[in-house]
Amino acid sequence: MSDATAMTPDAESGRAAFRFPDFRLFVGARFLSGLAIQAYDVGVGWFVYDITRSAWALGLVGLSVFVPNLLFALLSGEVADRFDRRRIAATAYAIMALAAAGVLACVLLRVTTPWPIYGFAALLGSARAFGMPATQALLAGLVPKDVFPNAVAWSSSVWQTSTIAGPALGGLLYALGPVVVFGFAAAAFAIAALSAIRIGPRPPNGNREKPSLRTVLAGIRFIRSRPAILGAISLDLFAVLLGGATALLPIYARDILATGPWGLGLLRSMPAVGAALMALTLAHHPLTRNSGRIMFAAVAMFGLSTIGFGLSTSLPVSLIFLFVLGAADMVSVFVRQTLVQHDTPDEMRGRVSAVNSVFIGASNELGGFESGAIAALIGPVASVVVGGVGTLVVAALWARLFPDLWRRDRLTE
Repeated sequence: MSDATAMTPDAESGRAAFRFPDFRLFVGARFLSGLAIQAYDVGVGWFVYDITRSAWALGLVGLSVFVPNLLFALLSGEVADRFDRRRIAATAYAIMALAAAGVLACVLLRVTTPWPIYGFAALLGSARAFGMPATQALLAGLVPKDVFPNAVAWSSSVWQTSTIAGPALGGLLYALGPVVVFGFAAAAFAIAALSAIRIGPRPPNGNREKPSLRTVLAGIRFIRSRPAILGAISLDLFAVLLGGATALLPIYARDILATGPWGLGLLRSMPAVGAALMALTLAHHPLTRNSGRIMFAAVAMFGLSTIGFGLSTSLPVSLIFLFVLGAADMVSVFVRQTLVQHDTPDEMRGRVSAVNSVFIGASNELGGFESGAIAALIGPVASVVVGGVGTLVVAALWARLFPDLWRRDRLTE
């Protein structure tokens, strides 16, 4: 009997998921890759803005990561449902290590144009396009169903902890030189790959149909048939797409808050501090009732915090708003991940997770491009404030469009 199907002696324990060795390897790889991604993002953001002084150039970094996510979305889901998911995840981490090493080579060669950086960002985005659905689908098979909400909370908490430490570490390492930060990112990705490959084999489960357009599109059809899932995924997409301010943090750090790389690291870390503390709270005190309404309230708080951050000219006040923003976003993430994985059969999880990954990528990377493009037109402050207002409008509209999600009581019903 595998770990994922064994009886749990204490499913109610706050640390129940850690009883399973494969889960421990999984979160170890998640933590290292999270450190690497955040340090890489801080380094790339500062390096590109340093050589260009352009909000548009920062937006193109996000677009370069997003486009491969979009192009490979359907294929990556099919791959995740047909092949060993832990091998896919390990390969993705290894390719991310190569992408970070490529940026390191650009630094050593004293490249002064951002175009090679966009190319390596696209390579990293391609790896994430295949790695994210495989990783999301892999989690559900590492623990029994009664422990799964606990695993989601701890996985999110570990990820957010890495995103607390990663930006701060990235800022400190960048102060020592860009060579140091990109060298660290490459090494951390490589170790994450080694950790992922040590997870026990996870062969495909049930998807034996011959590959066709119908099987590739199955994930989209499934999501469309589940209004609560469609509402949760699309709400997160548009809320973060409109309200995402993280792509403009290098501009805020340098030009508005008058700080340096260390300040940028603090700004990048603060949403993760709020998210990690919220994830720990949810691990020990999971949502039991009124989950849908709580999710909508959290999205509204995300929008309000975005507006507050956009208007702030004080570093301490900005950090507080980013903390609240991260905590609110974590509630939305927890509801979405638990609902999607719980309501999806295992043989469909790769394809559904692939569609989910596109929405996540759109909200983050495409949101970064949107913020950079609008900031280039109307300025960074107006861009962030308008985005926060847009998030509030989306939350109100989605409550009417998706009543099943609004009325969702228990996540595991």
